[in-house]
Amino acid sequence: MNPFLEELFTHQQYDNTNFFLIAGPCVVESEELVMEVAHKVAAICKRLGIPYIFKASYKKANRTSANSFTGLGDEHGLQIIQKAGNELKLPTTTDIHSEAEAIAAARYVDVLQIPAFLCRQTELLLTAGETGKIVNVKKGQFVSGEAMKFAVEKIKNTGNDKIILTERGTTFGYQDLVVDYRNIPWMQKTGAPVVMDCTHSLQQPNQTSGVTGGNPQLIGTIAKAAIAAGADGLFIETHPDPACAKSDGANMLRLDLLEPLLEQLVRIRKAVL
Repeated sequence: MNPFLEELFTHQQYDNTNFFLIAGPCVVESEELVMEVAHKVAAICKRLGIPYIFKASYKKANRTSANSFTGLGDEHGLQIIQKAGNELKLPTTTDIHSEAEAIAAARYVDVLQIPAFLCRQTELLLTAGETGKIVNVKKGQFVSGEAMKFAVEKIKNTGNDKIILTERGTTFGYQDLVVDYRNIPWMQKTGAPVVMDCTHSLQQPNQTSGVTGGNPQLIGTIAKAAIAAGADGLFIETHPDPACAKSDGANMLRLDLLEPLLEQLVRIRKAVL
């Protein structure tokens, strides 16, 4: 296991002086994009002392429109993510959507991410836990932070206690989300490290255009509040040119804005410790 991840779960709760970061493009668009983002974010995090987990989805199963990009092919996408991890010696993560995907993806990545809409899917949680990999469960937009203890219990029943929980907003009407920061300490009561998803929490879903909207100008606001509230980690999707991204472009942070934001967040983290 990656040294950072081993430390994270040896202590059962992240107790480093800095937060950790899960970041990368929403989806594997190309090997070139993945390597560009991974290299740049890894260099920034190394300079700032931020433990880094590279994230990209090898397949997008939950899209508003049937015409939306879903990936380059399962094995090809997973191989690209694995290459980034191996080349930069980074832990990696990707979404999974079924029991079969959990088994397949576990051969390539360190952390299996359960999408928010699937956080109550018992067989998926159990299969992910049985792989022995770290399981990051995103809190459903329809679930309270306190109720996420049941997802944790399901995974622990497999003998796997390597669990991360991620807050990503709560449904606020048909086309908006709101962040309830009480969910951070509530989910931390499970003993799992808690991450704030600073990009998906700003989604504006169910748009009539068939493309999810967002408020990326507020990513910094969400991130700063999360660090002040005691989040153990942050999740930020980033892209060199979000306007041209093939998925979630309306929510991603432009890559050149990531470093100054992380510099601010490191200072906030030091101030609140």
